Amino acid sequence: MNHPLFTESPFKTQISFHKLIESLEQIALTDVDYRSNYAKALLKEIEFVPEFRTGIEDYSVITKHEKLLKNLLADLFPTALTKNEIKAITVPFQNLTFNFTERFTKILEHAGTTFDMNIRDFDENQLYILSCILILNTHYGQKFDYNKPLFYDIPDENGILKHYRILYNADFIEISPTSDSPILTPEDIDLLKDNYEDIALWKSKFPQNSWNLKGFGIVSLFDASVESAISNLKTNLLKSDNNENKNSEGIQTIFRTIFKIPDLRVGFIMYNEEENKFTKPPYNNNKEATSYILCEKEEESCQNAIFGCSLQTLLEDKKPFIISDIDSFSKKTTNTSFANHLLKQNIKSCILAPVIKEKKLLGIIELVSSQPKVLNSINVNNLDLLLPYVVDTLDRYNIDLQNQIEAIIQREYTAIHSSVYWKFRNEAQKYYQTQSPSKDYIFKEITFKEVYPLYGQIDIKSSSEHRNETVKEDLKNQISHLLELLNYLTTNNKLELLEQRIFELESYAKELKLELKADTEQQIQHYIQRKIHPILSNAKNDEKQQLLMDSYFAELDPKTDLFYHSRRKFDEAMSIINKKMASVLDKEQQEAQKLFPHYFERFKTDGVEHNLYIGQSITPNQKFDMIYLNNLRLWQLLTLCKMELEHHRLKSILPYKLDVTSLILVFSSPLSIRFRMDEKRFDVDGTYNARYEVVKKRIDKAHIKGTQERITQTEKITIVYSHQNEESEYLKYIEYLQFKKIIEPTVEKFDIEELQGVSGLKAMRIKVINTESENKNNYTYQELLDELN
Repeated sequence: MNHPLFTESPFKTQISFHKLIESLEQIALTDVDYRSNYAKALLKEIEFVPEFRTGIEDYSVITKHEKLLKNLLADLFPTALTKNEIKAITVPFQNLTFNFTERFTKILEHAGTTFDMNIRDFDENQLYILSCILILNTHYGQKFDYNKPLFYDIPDENGILKHYRILYNADFIEISPTSDSPILTPEDIDLLKDNYEDIALWKSKFPQNSWNLKGFGIVSLFDASVESAISNLKTNLLKSDNNENKNSEGIQTIFRTIFKIPDLRVGFIMYNEEENKFTKPPYNNNKEATSYILCEKEEESCQNAIFGCSLQTLLEDKKPFIISDIDSFSKKTTNTSFANHLLKQNIKSCILAPVIKEKKLLGIIELVSSQPKVLNSINVNNLDLLLPYVVDTLDRYNIDLQNQIEAIIQREYTAIHSSVYWKFRNEAQKYYQTQSPSKDYIFKEITFKEVYPLYGQIDIKSSSEHRNETVKEDLKNQISHLLELLNYLTTNNKLELLEQRIFELESYAKELKLELKADTEQQIQHYIQRKIHPILSNAKNDEKQQLLMDSYFAELDPKTDLFYHSRRKFDEAMSIINKKMASVLDKEQQEAQKLFPHYFERFKTDGVEHNLYIGQSITPNQKFDMIYLNNLRLWQLLTLCKMELEHHRLKSILPYKLDVTSLILVFSSPLSIRFRMDEKRFDVDGTYNARYEVVKKRIDKAHIKGTQERITQTEKITIVYSHQNEESEYLKYIEYLQFKKIIEPTVEKFDIEELQGVSGLKAMRIKVINTESENKNNYTYQELLDELN
């Protein structure tokens, strides 16, 4: 065992027994003969060691007169208690002790020669300041309260860390100033009172060796291992998993301290009641606590045969399941698979205890050991000290988990845009502050008045026709393969049923030459699965037929039992376009929000649509001006140009050729939007404002007035408007973008046919300059596919 001494101290320390000697001198004068004679004899012996009274500065004197010191201290260290008490003499405020009781000596022997006897979480600076506090209290009459418990952490012979509370007796100590001691003023003391952490300040008021400390102290230890371990467990459980300042003592070490089992291992699993399965805790980043039930698996159904009836006690009775000797258990139980599962992990005894909150099973804590019988029905009661904290932690975790899940759902699926979040938060805060069990709170509608709308879309042209064509192509190829197979089968099997199936497949092939009906795909799928595949599965195949069969089934999509080649290319091309277009829009939108906050939402359909709303009511803390609306309109037009260019770059590497058309709807009248609680989205408010929504839904399929030509065209942006001032405004934007070499010089203008309930609409059509070569960004199809997935 090592005793590292502290080199810095405000005290000039002298070990002295003068107070004890003075006590002996008083005893020598008493009339009690045996006590008086004992004191006189002892005083006579110590006359030859004057340092005992005057003070010891050379610590070798202690070693030289160890036996005499033992006799001198006999009243303070009774022989009858030496095997019970953990006590020693200490040099005050130094990490040095001597004259140990027998129990203390054994504890230190078991700790080993390399053990450093340091006070837990207490460094030299803290001891220096504590010495100064003692001076303030004894010499200056202050009443500084410093009651932080001090501990020694000492391993026993099995390596289990034991925790001992330190108690000091300072009755035999005298403190006095030297000639170098600064005299402190009340102001100095107040300054120290407010600056505990400033070690330089304390050292300036209490320089090194500026005070005399004469005497000795008595240190007594109390075994507080269980209490300290429980406290450390609470600390660990209360702190979040990503807290870097977690207690250095791990949970496994804490359990070993309480159960006194050096090889004790701790595991834990959570119970999912909805799915009736066990899972590992997702927050266990440090991997200290694993699971010996699940082993390498992340989750497992409770119905798994490996558990058998072994865990019935846990799941149904909610009582600990204890196996003190698993070798013996494996020979007696019918569920040998569970016993072998544990033995493979070198587990010879175990306790599996349920963690329960209000009769609901939250999880199972697993205690295992490689020693048989060390875990049993007696020491399982130790868990009663720990489980309440584990229960509270798990309950708190489940609540936090639900809150996080709700937050993820709101963010990813029902997100409220940041520009309007403040109004939802204010309404929620009102609900929280006025919530009363005796009355129902009526939520106010979330509305924003006098806001200006902007709508835009980039649409995949003729997506429905392309989708139908790819479905027909896949069905034709599949029927062709099946006809080849069935025709080969008829060469060896003259069955009329085969001829009938060939006839039916040929009929479907003829039907596919016509326009695809809504239910054609489902009919053919059902027919093939019910009528054709059973024939193929039961046929006796020769080598050629088996090759044909294997080739056919390898082409099938496992989910639908249909060919999925052309349709896959179409779906992948559609997804790539949508993802890239949305990516451009989202990136540009981040910059637009910096100019003036506004509401933004986008939707992926057969293309990407977006809605923008801007106005004073959305951002009440900033003054709105029409210049921000004009700027946002220019931003929208420029962003659609960028999206058109991005599509142009992608076209050459798309697995299926798809073109896009772009459209902007201009609406200059301010309107109101209201959050629909039933649909959880914003919509325009009021009958008049509904005209805007009607136009949005019908405009992209509209034709130029007096023709059958659609207003939208490939690689062009169509701007729909109603008033002359809107046309003038956008012509200025177009002129600017032409100057920037973004838009071609030609601008088409035309009237739009009357729509149901809407008339008088006009439009302009412009084309983005595609001077850049396709695939300028050097995309590969596989990179786009990987990004998509």
